[in-house]
Amino acid sequence: MQIGELARTAGVTTKTIRYYESIGVLDEPERTGSGYRSYGPGAIERLEFVRQAQSSGLALAEIRSILEIKDDGGQACQHTTALLGRHLAELDARIVELEAARDELRAMYERAGSLDPAECTGANGCQIITEPLVSASGETRRRSERVSNPRHSSRVEA
Repeated sequence: MQIGELARTAGVTTKTIRYYESIGVLDEPERTGSGYRSYGPGAIERLEFVRQAQSSGLALAEIRSILEIKDDGGQACQHTTALLGRHLAELDARIVELEAARDELRAMYERAGSLDPAECTGANGCQIITEPLVSASGETRRRSERVSNPRHSSRVEA
């Protein structure tokens, strides 16, 4: 089958197929006498695996490492389990961060209703964000002590 048919069957673009070939996720196909790529049924299976692995959170480099083990005749299950375990641990850590960020945003949102807008006189910000948060135990935290947002980790906090 030619690249266009493979792309339609697998639900990807021809550009994606060429890219996967260039990075070693998909083997270079045989060529017809006129130079067209000619893919076998294994290409569809491989592209389906790549899509499933990506939806599991694996990066293309990780997927390639699994496929290299398989291509060399090895069993990739132990390696795949290790990759998935690492991603699961990262996801669990991210969930903890997101829950802490949600709690902080909720506290700021709830506090906003008790603040007097007339007292928000700072030229460079809003008191909802700049005022220290007071925890349930009465502990005061400044912005630099709060949960950081990885999206904004490049900013400098005072």
